[in-house]
Amino acid sequence: MKVIEGIPVSPGIAIAEAFVLAPTHIWAPERPIAEGEVDRERERFETARQASIEELNRVYAEAEAEMGPEAAKIFLFHIGMLKDPALAGPIAEMIGERQVVAEYAVAAVLDQVAQRFRAKADSAFTTKDDDIRDLAERLIGHLTGQRRLALADLSRNTIVIAGDLTPSQTAGFDRQHVKGFATDVGGRTGHTAIVAAALGLPAVVGCEEVTDFARDGQTVILDGGRGRVILDPDEQTLADYTAQAETRRKFQISLAEGAAQPAVTRDGVHIEIVGNIEFPEEIGDVVTRGGEGVGLYRTEFLYLANDTEPTEEDHFEAYSRCVRLLEGRTLTVRTVDLGADKYTQSRTMVPERNPFLGLRSVRYALAHPEMLKLQVRAILRASTIGPVKIMFPLVTTIAELRHARLLLRDVMEDMDERGEPFDRHVPIGIMVEVPSAALMAEVFAAEVDFFSIGTNDLVQYTLAVDRTNERVAGLYQPAHPAVLKLIRNVTRAAKKYSLPVSCCGEAAGDPGYALLLLGLGLRTLSVTSGSIPRLKRFVREVTIPQCERVARKALTFDSAVQAAAFLRDQTRNMLPEAFFDPADER
Repeated sequence: MKVIEGIPVSPGIAIAEAFVLAPTHIWAPERPIAEGEVDRERERFETARQASIEELNRVYAEAEAEMGPEAAKIFLFHIGMLKDPALAGPIAEMIGERQVVAEYAVAAVLDQVAQRFRAKADSAFTTKDDDIRDLAERLIGHLTGQRRLALADLSRNTIVIAGDLTPSQTAGFDRQHVKGFATDVGGRTGHTAIVAAALGLPAVVGCEEVTDFARDGQTVILDGGRGRVILDPDEQTLADYTAQAETRRKFQISLAEGAAQPAVTRDGVHIEIVGNIEFPEEIGDVVTRGGEGVGLYRTEFLYLANDTEPTEEDHFEAYSRCVRLLEGRTLTVRTVDLGADKYTQSRTMVPERNPFLGLRSVRYALAHPEMLKLQVRAILRASTIGPVKIMFPLVTTIAELRHARLLLRDVMEDMDERGEPFDRHVPIGIMVEVPSAALMAEVFAAEVDFFSIGTNDLVQYTLAVDRTNERVAGLYQPAHPAVLKLIRNVTRAAKKYSLPVSCCGEAAGDPGYALLLLGLGLRTLSVTSGSIPRLKRFVREVTIPQCERVARKALTFDSAVQAAAFLRDQTRNMLPEAFFDPADER
């Protein structure tokens, strides 16, 4: 038996035979052409480009239907790259200037693009390497007629073992037979990992040596929750994991059955569980899984999905659609969080060296007041259709909040003058995402209607850790004592001013962290739709005094590791079926 550890990116247990995928490389030799053949090669490239776009449009449609719009956005990025003149232009130029065949020009130019991405320190860029490789293989495949090994035609249940996989390969898996995958390389934020999670496929990446030891046909256990690949398991291990898989299956069924039940603690306290979304289409999933509304609507996609800035009508159409789909449930709209992205950086004369500490989020919006006014006007128009809240992100000073509210009042006055209806009492809140806001929470509490704690950025800025950088990912600890004390400060200020306070970071979807948050006084948790049923089930198993005792104890630790282990142990005791581990049985 060989146990290999990797990075867990999609939970679940899979037991099947190994299918070892040999490295794929579509050959693109540097073959010279005559000057008179240049136009023909450029036409070949254009034909391949259009064929790839058409193919990706089909892939996107299928991915959106099966995985949801969030994960399917990956393929919109691929389509956008192929349509971008900044990519197609250099390929056509190389064909003419160096007089080479189209497939070589594609390989050479895309390799240069991949190298530029890999040179960036931020893994938000480095993870694009898989996407560039995916595009190169697709284009060259159309140019040469070579097909990558299809993983959609397997005849037996398998766990795919590979050095690496592209997002397209993962999305194209035959779901009936591919039960999970493990790769030598990859990270938590890579697009292949995102696709796996969206498909519900157990996956472990970054195993480094799994292809060295795996053989076709051998029995493999894939533990996607713990990042573990077990080759040739012994009888006891196989029996234990088989039992665990059955326990998890039954637990998932029970979650689905209980999704419609209210999230009320054993001592009668109602906990509001709402969803985080980026697209109106996600609301159906939130509601189906038991969500009571939307606690975070990220609106950046209106800008990032198009080459042109959205109009007021674009905004209004999106918000009004959300409100109607929610059918009386509340929609909390976060104003745009732009600035640390390609969209805005490419539009400035001198891109910022460190945009995450630069003109981003509410700072960017205040520096472009007409953009912010346009958005809040659309939100206010939608407020006549159903309940809406407005939330300003990454507020660091009281001056920023007051400036944003001033612009909001300007919009309200303009709408009044024109006789346009809107909710005059629309709740206004801020996301607490930086230490300064958490420390000054009492000052902010006097001027807002609600708080929402964004743990993703709060942890990042408190601990100076880029959560997308795999080299320091181990330092990203939501249970760090400094973070917990900041959250406690926010909840105390909110209690003093009788303000509702929620948490909309990824950590809120973890039952152990939710246990802590409830103990600190939060009564609203905003999570991804997939986390809602499990969280509701957990809430129904606890009492608020239990949560408060856990929170008090967690705050006594001086180590994030100790606090996280304590929270996990407490949660395991309260909902053991969600934390079944074969190791516990031995």
